[in-house]
Amino acid sequence: MPHIPKDARYALGAKIDALFVETIEAVFIASYLGKNEKLPYIQKAAAKLDLVKFFLQILWEIRALDNKKYAVLSEKLNEIGKMLGGWVRQLQK
Repeated sequence: MPHIPKDARYALGAKIDALFVETIEAVFIASYLGKNEKLPYIQKAAAKLDLVKFFLQILWEIRALDNKKYAVLSEKLNEIGKMLGGWVRQLQK
């Protein structure tokens, strides 16, 4: 595997941070909206969370993140994803 420069690893970390903040922001906004207005924000949050998981996996694959940290983070992110998915299903009824 070719060596991944530190700045590329840090750029991925910054991207993950930004996406996670956008996820939280979309959920926060949705929490203040009426039922009919929530769905697009929750769908956006779910899409951003999927991107967080994708970039996190890349960090793990380039060995910038060890197995234990990756497992803990993935578990928490999957739990959040299930919650968002449930919220989407509830709103689509």
